[in-house]
Amino acid sequence: MIKKYLIIRFSSIGDIVLTTPVIRCLKKQTNAEIHFLSKAQFKSVLAPNPYIDQLHLIDQHVEEVIADLKAQNFTEIIDLHNNLRTLKVKRALGIKATSFKKHNWEKFVLVNFKLNMLPDVHIVDRYMQTVAHLGVKNDLEGLDFFLTENDEVDLKSALPEKFQNGFVAFVIGGQHDGKMCSLKKIVEICQKINVPVLLLGGPEDAERGAEIAERVGANVYNAAGKFKLGQSAFLLNQAEAVITHDTGLMHIASAFKKKIISLWGGTVPELGMYPYLPGKGSKIVEVKHFMRPSSKLGSRKGIYKLWNFMDMIPTDEITAFLQEKTRP
Repeated sequence: MIKKYLIIRFSSIGDIVLTTPVIRCLKKQTNAEIHFLSKAQFKSVLAPNPYIDQLHLIDQHVEEVIADLKAQNFTEIIDLHNNLRTLKVKRALGIKATSFKKHNWEKFVLVNFKLNMLPDVHIVDRYMQTVAHLGVKNDLEGLDFFLTENDEVDLKSALPEKFQNGFVAFVIGGQHDGKMCSLKKIVEICQKINVPVLLLGGPEDAERGAEIAERVGANVYNAAGKFKLGQSAFLLNQAEAVITHDTGLMHIASAFKKKIISLWGGTVPELGMYPYLPGKGSKIVEVKHFMRPSSKLGSRKGIYKLWNFMDMIPTDEITAFLQEKTRP
């Protein structure tokens, strides 16, 4: 009988992309049937993945899919989210489950007491530990993100002529304010880059991107909010290098093996979410400050409103490195 595994991860885009080595390695090394449970809003991230045999998607509540999941007779659950929702699924199915260890206590100590007790292990490798008992090993091929024909963008019609011979992508968004450079800081960085800069982000970043482009001039084109996620990923894959906050597009850039300059302020790479096996020459640029991190997710509350760590990032370190890597 063919074994069936149910992998669970509900959010977010970046976290789901970070699960892809587990999906790939589990499928290729066991030849089992792989199912994935997530939120419907992330269907476009998961549906093109050839290592997933069946998707199970919820809109609001896990109760929407429990009956269907029970009918599958899974061999085991691989819980890569480990929260109350996944607990409901595990209890309802009543089968063996292996859960990702979140190290919440260690994160609390790091954020509140600046004492790092976290294991020096990337979250991908911690995800991989959930399938180690099945004899599955990390193939070290990195992350996956699969583009479709609908994601392709005609660069000649979509972008200004100046961008036809290459550009640097700048991912300007972020889930929390402590992860994002201010508009002023992004303008400062872009003004010092001597190659065209394409701004990428979601609809929520469109207005800010437009103001950045207006302030910098023709060397910057605002693509934030103009393209769907897959199309933004396509454009990201065309870039010579990528400047990015700690976002889902950062992890997608890693999947494409791009040269990444990742910027860190409110959060820290020690939390285990830095670019995983990105392109050669990638670099982490972060602020040195005794009060970092401000939170595990990058929010700025209470006393942390006194500092915008992202605006303390050394601009010259970014631009000097970037110009070296993009020089003809």
